[in-house]
Amino acid sequence: MKQLFLIILLSFCIGNVQSQPVIPPQESYHELQTIESKIKGYADEMINGKHWFLRFQADSLFTRGFVRALKVSNSFYYPFDSITTVSKLYAPDSSFRIYTWQMMRDYTYYRQRGAIQMRTNDGSLKLFPLFDASSFTNAPNDSIRDTKNWIGAIYYKILMNMDGNKKVYTLLGFDENGPRSNKKWMDILTFDEDGIPHFGGDYFTFEPNPKDTTKDKKPIYRFNVEYKKEARMRFTFDKETNQIVFDHLISESDEPENLYTNVPDGSYEAFQWNNNHWEHISKLPTQSLGNGNFPMDNAILDDDGNVNQAKLEDMIKKNKVLQDEESQDDKKNPKKKKAQPQQLPLDMNQY
Repeated sequence: MKQLFLIILLSFCIGNVQSQPVIPPQESYHELQTIESKIKGYADEMINGKHWFLRFQADSLFTRGFVRALKVSNSFYYPFDSITTVSKLYAPDSSFRIYTWQMMRDYTYYRQRGAIQMRTNDGSLKLFPLFDASSFTNAPNDSIRDTKNWIGAIYYKILMNMDGNKKVYTLLGFDENGPRSNKKWMDILTFDEDGIPHFGGDYFTFEPNPKDTTKDKKPIYRFNVEYKKEARMRFTFDKETNQIVFDHLISESDEPENLYTNVPDGSYEAFQWNNNHWEHISKLPTQSLGNGNFPMDNAILDDDGNVNQAKLEDMIKKNKVLQDEESQDDKKNPKKKKAQPQQLPLDMNQY
């Protein structure tokens, strides 16, 4: 692990030697390792603790210890490998690192925590804490937000594009949302002239919908999808096509107003960066998908957008079988832990 730390430090310093002095990592490595060993138990307890008050207490203790670790010189380059319940992502240009995790009181209350750590030339700490304001807005997609009213998510991917001379970072994230549905988020992160981060931006364009007669439609500044808790929904970046690809959703009970009934129908949508915007593709042709990662032979909608009722009913039956199997498993294993849904997977690419 120490050799890995040295490699990471050198990789960030090469090419930036004149502006960023190389500080020997031995001066801070041991201190960071000691703090990490003390707080990794809190990191696990804040996610998997049996009672909500134990989880909240562990979150408080972890946050204090984590900030103490980040204050150590050159902590930006330290991997924190043993803290597996926190997402730790470097920007593609290594200008910052963003940490996100999730707190759960019960299955109706989820909150995200987070912070942005900037890379500094002298190894000192420049940190922007993130405060989740999701519960205090009915229109999370309609505004640019600062760090104090962030729309929380656990981020699993960062992309970078250019808008002229301006760097535009796109964040893909996951939110357990509530007892009946999950959300996937696609947010924009930019930094102003003073280096202050802002979330959201007018970087989304959609095809005109002939059925939509609304005039002066306001732009959205971030994008999200909400879907049934038990559904498996892909929202990821395809390197081969340079597209953000995600499942097209349909209500399994013909209740489109109830987003918790949404499930994938077998077809796919996408966003393609073009003309300094993410252009929405409402239906993705099969041949445009890299590596055949997203087969469409089970699509519920035909080319005209009509529902194949037989396939829809078959999908509902399969979902019901999966739920019944999970229910039977719970009965056979009554001691099985229930407060597990927040645990971050090791393979973040599964999203």
